[in-house]
Amino acid sequence: MQGGTDLLFASQSHDNHSRGSMNTYELVATATFGVESIVADELKGLGYADMTVENGKVIFSGGQKDIARCNMWLRTADRVAIRMAHFRATDFGELFERTRDVGWEEFIPVHGKMHVTGKSHKSALFSVPDCQSIVKKAIVEAMKRKHRVTQFEETGPIYRIEVALLNDMATLTLDTTGPGLHKRGYRAEKGEAPLRETLAAALVKLSRWKPGRDLADPFCGSGTIAIEAGLIGKNMAPGINRAFVSEAWPHMGKGIWEEAREEARSVVSGEQFRILASDADRGAVRIAGQNAQRAGLSDVISFQKQRIDEFSSGRKYGCIVCNPPYGERTGETAEVENIYRVLGEVFRRLDDWSLFVLTPHRDFERLFGAKAQRKRKLYNGNILCHLHQYLGSLPKDGRISPH
Repeated sequence: MQGGTDLLFASQSHDNHSRGSMNTYELVATATFGVESIVADELKGLGYADMTVENGKVIFSGGQKDIARCNMWLRTADRVAIRMAHFRATDFGELFERTRDVGWEEFIPVHGKMHVTGKSHKSALFSVPDCQSIVKKAIVEAMKRKHRVTQFEETGPIYRIEVALLNDMATLTLDTTGPGLHKRGYRAEKGEAPLRETLAAALVKLSRWKPGRDLADPFCGSGTIAIEAGLIGKNMAPGINRAFVSEAWPHMGKGIWEEAREEARSVVSGEQFRILASDADRGAVRIAGQNAQRAGLSDVISFQKQRIDEFSSGRKYGCIVCNPPYGERTGETAEVENIYRVLGEVFRRLDDWSLFVLTPHRDFERLFGAKAQRKRKLYNGNILCHLHQYLGSLPKDGRISPH
């Protein structure tokens, strides 16, 4: 069992997903740069076959049930949106007319609260506030076609529209998620430099860890990597305990969200496995334990205060996934570089383990004492990092020995 959505949905077809939905939409799962292919793999695991992978997004089709299920299950995407239109616009007249032509009134009720955001890059329409204003006016004009009123109170459910211009091509999207998908609900307290839940899940996915192998994070901080691994191992939908903005939309079919939650609850695995999370900071370990308890994973994650030089294991074929300190503050560089050296010494004592280290440090491999078999470029917020991958061997029979 690999855990996560692969187990639950691999045998289902996309046609089954959309059955019962009123319409089929062009959906967009947005993602951090470098994570797009992982999001695409997740969507394949959910049963979607036809998709387009672009920078920062994966485009696919689906109905209302797909909106609910993708919000509920996607671990590494940032949010799920409906792509309402995509067209060329080099002046405000074009932007207004093409936006007004979109059937906004089929989505937004008369009292819907319309919030327009925007961005522009390498386009004639470079003033984002002006573009936002034009789009809002065009949507209001479209709304008048159906509702026959001149003013809208906007006291109802929220509809967040984005106008994005790139090389004079305008894309209009309607957000179905609300607060980003990294907001799982278990992290009430954060460590000093928290890793986003979506990126932590991506690191675990890239490690190809499976329950039955030990997983360790010796720099656990607030416990995000360990908790995301626990959710994957337990086959728990990351969005099961949170709300989404489109749940309040009147046009969404009744019962769709509760059906998605019931489906998610029914497939949680009772399999037991071992995740080790440690940190030199006692306060961080305390916070991590509380976060794991809120996530319902206290039975599979062990937390302890421990320095990296104290880490050891007599077991084989384990997997370390970690995001060690970056040393961005003045005076921390020497301390962090020593941590990397010690990590190299510790890893060389672990028999047949694999190691995945996310760091922006350009000299990590020299300090660690070995070149990575693979390196992958990822962004932790605005920080360009590399995931250094050191791949250990696995037992020939494919099973994990406890010693």
